[in-house]
Amino acid sequence: MYEYIKGNLIEKSPAEAVIDCNGVAYFINISLQTFSRIKEKGEVKLYIHLVVKEDSHTLFGFAQKSERNLFRLLISVSGVGANTARVILSGMSTDETANAIVTENVDALKSVKGIGAKTAQRIILDLKDKVVKDDSSSELFTDSHNTNKDEALSALIMLGFAKKAAEKALTKIIKNEGLSASVEDLVRFALKIL
Repeated sequence: MYEYIKGNLIEKSPAEAVIDCNGVAYFINISLQTFSRIKEKGEVKLYIHLVVKEDSHTLFGFAQKSERNLFRLLISVSGVGANTARVILSGMSTDETANAIVTENVDALKSVKGIGAKTAQRIILDLKDKVVKDDSSSELFTDSHNTNKDEALSALIMLGFAKKAAEKALTKIIKNEGLSASVEDLVRFALKIL
């Protein structure tokens, strides 16, 4: 719903920031990573993720899109909520978290307060194919906002294929063909696999 909020930083602490945007102040939950990247005062821009629950609407803000992408992947794991994901991203940098997932380093994830062995293993199992490290050591999140993949997935579901099977096929195709494959190519290749 929200892409980012840009405005004047009114106050910040290691866990939250208040940004005044044209007379409306937003209370935003942040990680230590984001806290260390934003200035004390002045204009700031945070990429936003809105968590809607029955009794609350909570904003989470991130200084970089890559951190927000990893946050979204983490909360997609069963048993990992928004606050747990924020704790993970406060305890480890985005690169360290992605590296721990890719290298299946359970101990690194367990070092974060509140993360046990089962949760760490579940995170690795669910995300190791979604988080890919390239040679420049900047992370690439294959499932984050790839609109061609999303459109191809919708098309395959409308054609009657199961969502999980279609996602698996598309992930495999993107690994082989690259992120620049068109929607038509993705659907065509997927139809050959499915």
